[in-house]
Amino acid sequence: MTAPGVTASSPAVGGRLVEGRGELSGAVVASLRTGLPPAHEPDAVREADPWGEDLQLALHLLYELHYRGFEGVADDREWDPELLRLRQSLETRFLSSLRSALAHAPRTVEEAFAPLLVEPVDLTGSLSHRLETTGELWQLREYAALRSLYHLKEADPHAWVIPRLTGRAKAAMVAIEYDEFGAGRADRIHARLYADLMGDLGLDPAYGRYLDQAPAPLLATVNLMSLFGLHRALRGALVGHFACVEVTSSPGSRRLAKAMRRCGAGPAAEHFYAEHVEADAVHEQVVRHDVIGGLLADEPELEADIAFGCAATLLLDDRLAAHIEAAWDQGLSALRTALPGS
Repeated sequence: MTAPGVTASSPAVGGRLVEGRGELSGAVVASLRTGLPPAHEPDAVREADPWGEDLQLALHLLYELHYRGFEGVADDREWDPELLRLRQSLETRFLSSLRSALAHAPRTVEEAFAPLLVEPVDLTGSLSHRLETTGELWQLREYAALRSLYHLKEADPHAWVIPRLTGRAKAAMVAIEYDEFGAGRADRIHARLYADLMGDLGLDPAYGRYLDQAPAPLLATVNLMSLFGLHRALRGALVGHFACVEVTSSPGSRRLAKAMRRCGAGPAAEHFYAEHVEADAVHEQVVRHDVIGGLLADEPELEADIAFGCAATLLLDDRLAAHIEAAWDQGLSALRTALPGS
């Protein structure tokens, strides 16, 4: 039952529910529509592909209840015990698969981040390099639609770590987030700048608009930061994720700004990435020296978690890039359904 004074849903803000892609996501959609507990076979989670469309969409839908929710879905479903129980099972499956895939990944901050501090001479396999040099406007539009699920909530899950930090780490994290949220100006919030980019590219900037077109590798990158953000026990991994994004952002943003300019995407499209070149170069120094440094000074036992967060971010970004490149190499859309006019 919705608490007094709290509206059942916020249609102007929440996204639209999409159809399920299998038993688990179908069960979540049905539960959100009917208010009944999610119904699925007892072994459905154990037997699901942890990287697949069904599990990743189910997890994404459940996470979205902690952000803006969905039209027609009561706000208090965020804390529905049956949905939370299913979410825990899905998270356990996803997290276990990540840990297995990264069993031999670096365990120290130095090992995890040192390779990221030097831009490679050979950019073969770099998606941003491909877009910079040979990308076409339709590919930039697809890339922007895909990444909208990430960038329209870009700084939100990272904010969850703030009350879990102290001292130097907290102060530095707040300083970076202040920039991400526009430094007090609504028109400069990075999510707003991304919406402007989408407008230049003829895309719908509505929150969650391209969820139905988003494939599992993209959903996994968004689910990762929600997974880390919602669990205090994974605060080190969230810092590792945040630091990895900031450290790798500036070179990639520079290439994407050039891609937008070369293809005539528009001033707002170019500006979003140009803004990140300088800002994230500064953020990189702050996050490494003060956020990570401060956290390790307070809780040195979290070092392996920070390294894990970085490694998991790179793993899922690489999986997404491979998915996009494989589709484009065949002349196909990287989305589940191509954009109109592509």
